[in-house]
Amino acid sequence: MVGIISKPDTQQKLELLSTDAQYDLACACGSAKDEHRRRSSRGKWIYPVTLPNGGTSVLFKTLISNACSSDCKYCPLRSNMDTRRCTLSPDEAAKVFMDYYTGGLVSGLFLSSGLTGSADTAMQRLIDTASIIRKKHKFRGYIHLKVLPGASPAAVEKAVSLSTAVSLNIETPGAEHLEKLSDRKNFLTDIIEPIKQIRSLTAKGNRYQRVKQTTQFIVGASDETDAEIVKYTAALYDRLNLNRIYFSAYQTGLGDTSLPAEQTSHNAHDNLTREHRLYQVDFLLRKYGFKGDEIPFEEDGRLSLTTDPKQSWADSHPETFPLNINYAPKHLLLRVPGLGPVTVSRILQHRRRSKLHCIRDIAKPNKRLAKAEKYITF
Repeated sequence: MVGIISKPDTQQKLELLSTDAQYDLACACGSAKDEHRRRSSRGKWIYPVTLPNGGTSVLFKTLISNACSSDCKYCPLRSNMDTRRCTLSPDEAAKVFMDYYTGGLVSGLFLSSGLTGSADTAMQRLIDTASIIRKKHKFRGYIHLKVLPGASPAAVEKAVSLSTAVSLNIETPGAEHLEKLSDRKNFLTDIIEPIKQIRSLTAKGNRYQRVKQTTQFIVGASDETDAEIVKYTAALYDRLNLNRIYFSAYQTGLGDTSLPAEQTSHNAHDNLTREHRLYQVDFLLRKYGFKGDEIPFEEDGRLSLTTDPKQSWADSHPETFPLNINYAPKHLLLRVPGLGPVTVSRILQHRRRSKLHCIRDIAKPNKRLAKAEKYITF
């Protein structure tokens, strides 16, 4: 039986809940300084983040409750753990968010929760909080609600109707791996079906088409390979047209000792590197025109821990290079290590005016362009 602490005041609850929200991070790893996981010094509940549409914002991020009846073996908040539990009421959560918003400290809300009771009971707290903010306080800004596994279609639709963005964590690439993390969740009915429902509600031409949809994988808790994660990632983009997919490295030592992750030689640093490589693949799929079956893997189905996937692809396709930078099409220029979308756009603009003669015609020499020089000619 989970005990709920009712005596702490709102600030004390927020301290505890925002700290526990670290286990539900959906960070956006990337090359730009605003895309890395970090927190504000003003409070653990204030997060500079990259949004699903690619923009950046400062969000108020917390759990509304860390009480959880679920058995996710990777999560330190699972039901059989002895930890301090508390819950914010919808009124408390709404008030503290509006205080920070009117004070100019945040511009939006990211709200999640432990699975208190049934999925719909927990969802109702999230929905009620968003309803108060939207209807009572007339807030029209950014709200991201987490949809909990097993939520009913009615709860899912209500959450979507109140949100700017919604997410339901897919967690693993397939039912086989989820069974190693939870004895209670059903991959198809609790996760995949609600994800498909959200996509249907938010598809172009439908009522909630403005709402963005994201999901997240837990990397390294099970014995999944990177190839399996990438296969699912590509399918989620190609078939369901999700706006963004996130990856969160399993934090070794926080989960049940029976987890595959706790039985292997892979360490926490390996998981963080895997997370970073998967974000690099995500960029290749979303920004560089790569397909899932083009991503290079090592024999064990893992991405290289020492070489980024774009570099690995280039090195395994020597027949493609060197490219004549004055004539190569955009889709091939994007495959040159060291050249990103911004640089390629600059190259194409310059080519319309005159021929490029050296690397300085592109930009001031730097490490990335030095890497690119090995793959291009003028």
